[in-house]
Amino acid sequence: MLDEIIQFALREDIGEGDHSTLACVPKNATGVAKLLVKENGILAGVEVAKRIYELYDPSLDVEYYKKDGDAIEIGEIVLQVKGSSQSILSTERLVLNFMQRMSGIASQTARIVKEIEGCSTKLLDTRKTTPGIRYLEKMAVKIGGGENHRFGLYDMVMLKDNHNDYAGGITAAIQKTKHYLAENNKDLRIEIEVRNMEELNEVLQVGGVQRIMLDNFTPAQLSEALKLIPREYETEASGGITLETIRSYAETGVQFISVGALTHSVKSLDLSLKAVFQS
Repeated sequence: MLDEIIQFALREDIGEGDHSTLACVPKNATGVAKLLVKENGILAGVEVAKRIYELYDPSLDVEYYKKDGDAIEIGEIVLQVKGSSQSILSTERLVLNFMQRMSGIASQTARIVKEIEGCSTKLLDTRKTTPGIRYLEKMAVKIGGGENHRFGLYDMVMLKDNHNDYAGGITAAIQKTKHYLAENNKDLRIEIEVRNMEELNEVLQVGGVQRIMLDNFTPAQLSEALKLIPREYETEASGGITLETIRSYAETGVQFISVGALTHSVKSLDLSLKAVFQS
């Protein structure tokens, strides 16, 4: 999947040719460039950059001074690349776009993980990702210290409010899902979303799921709900949870907290690739 993402991105960016570079940089010219840190944070995307260079021009000589997951500070050098000046220029923006986006996600994830340090709760991402690069964004969450929820619609059943409403209610949604999985010989875990205590009690009566998501509960409501849920069920809190409030949710003892903001509204970390002047 990584190679497919990179190859598509190269086609998208370069098309029939990088005319800016082809117009003014000789084919046999060589150069050196350094990737510089311009904002403090957590680095992510080094392995992706490595693969971009390998796929585009294996002759490039790249020296890495930092690795994924490292804390980085303004002025530090992440990597140095030597070789074809044309190749360095043609891959510059793709390397930066991926590394800046991934580092922003990893940095945000690390901040939130630190906020719930000492609690048993695990921080999860969601499917609120950028279409086409979900693999990279979820990789960045892991680098930042978080955990991945389901990757897509195919690797776990997640019955949310709309599923339940369209199915005719929670009981019908669970029963239909269990029948579907059995009929199609699918061994998938089932998670179901509940919006209030009434829906929670209905889920507990029906059973047959592995995880219960408590959506838009306050920490106090969550604490009360957790008292009713047997240990056989995994528990997840979601909905409107921020950096400022997440600690109070984690202290309830809920097993997972999912935060869409890890990937859907993150500011990229500022990095820059600069040519090294050679006299």
